Amino acid sequence: MEHLVEHMKISYHSGHEPTCGVCKKHCRSFESLREHLIGPLPKQECKNIFSLRGCRFCMMILESPNARRIHQERCQFSSVNAGLTTRMAALGLRDKVMIDYTSSRSPKMVALSCKMVGGGSDGSLDVCARVCITDENDNVVFHTYVKPSMVVTNYRYETTGIRPENLRDAMPLKHAQRKIQEFLCNGEPMWKIRPRGGKGRILVGHGLDHDPDRLQLEYPSSMMRDTAKYPPLMKTSKLSNSLKYLTQAYLGYDIHVGIQDPYEDCVATMRLYTRMRYQKHKIEAYPLPADVQNRSNQVAWRQSEVERMSPNEMLSISRSDYYCWCLDSLA
Repeated sequence: MEHLVEHMKISYHSGHEPTCGVCKKHCRSFESLREHLIGPLPKQECKNIFSLRGCRFCMMILESPNARRIHQERCQFSSVNAGLTTRMAALGLRDKVMIDYTSSRSPKMVALSCKMVGGGSDGSLDVCARVCITDENDNVVFHTYVKPSMVVTNYRYETTGIRPENLRDAMPLKHAQRKIQEFLCNGEPMWKIRPRGGKGRILVGHGLDHDPDRLQLEYPSSMMRDTAKYPPLMKTSKLSNSLKYLTQAYLGYDIHVGIQDPYEDCVATMRLYTRMRYQKHKIEAYPLPADVQNRSNQVAWRQSEVERMSPNEMLSISRSDYYCWCLDSLA
């Protein structure tokens, strides 16, 4: 019990963590849960039940094999439209260089993705040449080629599909950066933007420490939702999964087959985000252990009092050590 108490003090096993639907074990990530259920050394009892009634996309345990079949048909996203829009993008039919700020259905959450060409003497520097923004319903909000601020030495055509003629009369980088920043801030000054109750839009993406930097875009980290850095979607606390893998594992279709389209990346990241956001977890008044109300939540308890608690009672005073995206649905 003494060892369990010390473990609970530093581990923060909360209701926001992925949990095995069979034995109720708390896992740090869905990758850890996947290994627990179907990995090389799974828990046999859980593996047997999951093989019959488990959804391999959301890792949920259903009531029966038939219920699982029906559920997985809805749980697996279709990529039929993605292939069509990729071909349209190659023909330049989806360019949308103006953003409608006045629309009554203006999105609160948007996904952003860029495609990079190579700059520098060896073409190794990432230079933004194309940017796309979509809303929650896969609609294109903004899409344009971007004229790089330096000479392009490698167009990386095999993956980007970008040719010199696409960038000849493209929108200047500063112009694109200003349009995107104004759209994200939505008329609110940068210092006033906050996750709840404000006008600023939540920005979703994969690797948001990279794309905004190449766009020279400034935006509060509290308004960003990065599928590469979200703990439940990571391999470990230090290693991220690729967007290609996450899309195949959690959405059920393949991306980055041939030429890569930023629209395809936007759709995938937004679908991953909404899947995580709509998870049902218990509501915690103070969700993070770093909050003032929680800093001494367990440390302040006398050892003897904590030892008298059951594991479930200890779990009830534990808090997640990351901001869970399901809390966005309460905003």
